[in-house]
Amino acid sequence: MFVRKSSRPRTVKIDDGNILSVADLPDADTRWVASRKQTVVLAVSHGLISREDALKRYRLSDDEFSSWCRASAAHGKVALTVTALQKHRQPRNDTAADISSE
Repeated sequence: MFVRKSSRPRTVKIDDGNILSVADLPDADTRWVASRKQTVVLAVSHGLISREDALKRYRLSDDEFSSWCRASAAHGKVALTVTALQKHRQPRNDTAADISSE
């Protein structure tokens, strides 16, 4: 068995004292649920994987991942459910829509 060398740690200790490892990361073609989103956010924030690697591996847009990070920081894992993300999403400034409705 060949183990690839990496400059990144293989495990990190997260804020609640638990250990997060590369093996804990969801598969690239995962069905997104709040706990898997939280795992990726924690992995990036603690340096287990880079943000760029996460975006590429999971085919996420920068805006989508940023919204996960903001929601997680402000409201915890519960905010990463689809309905909660919609509830806590920053309102967009749709001035064009407001002008066209006049």
